[in-house]
Amino acid sequence: MVLHGKRIGFGLTGSHCTFKNIFNVLKKLVELEADVYPILSHSVQNVSSRFGEAEDHYKTIKDITGKTPIVTIEDAEQFGPIVPLDCMVIAPITGNSIAKFASAITDTPVLMAAKATLRNQSPVILSISTNDALGLNGVNIMKLMATKGIYFVPFGQDQPYKKPNSLIAHVETLPDTVEYALTHQQIQPVLRSF
Repeated sequence: MVLHGKRIGFGLTGSHCTFKNIFNVLKKLVELEADVYPILSHSVQNVSSRFGEAEDHYKTIKDITGKTPIVTIEDAEQFGPIVPLDCMVIAPITGNSIAKFASAITDTPVLMAAKATLRNQSPVILSISTNDALGLNGVNIMKLMATKGIYFVPFGQDQPYKKPNSLIAHVETLPDTVEYALTHQQIQPVLRSF
């Protein structure tokens, strides 16, 4: 079991419509006996939507992982020198967080944990979900794709005619993407159709 005992940070940002699928992948990582540390952006902590209540999401994440989610930047700093991670996953990562990460802005617990993981030269895996991927955020995605230590869950256009700039990750491939990233390889192909 490649992921058995691996210390994986799992950051969630505010693409609430993807949470149901993300929770299934989170369960899969736990079933594969990874040691998963949940980290939540401010949006995940505070925003309730038609896709569920914030406190319910918090409880679900805590129940799946068996760990209290990290919710402050200060607590996320531990993933640098104190509790180094084998890798960091951000699933989903929104266009807003993509833009901030590409610009080295660390104003959420998720981005702080990702920065700490890169500093330790461990891989960061991104599972994108944004309506702006083929718009203004395209340049940020390409910047991150060209950055050493950052790997992408394969993605594609989920609704090319209704939302032509939208890209979303094939989250079911996340565990395999993590396995590749742990050996410093990008799973291929990255671009896949739905």
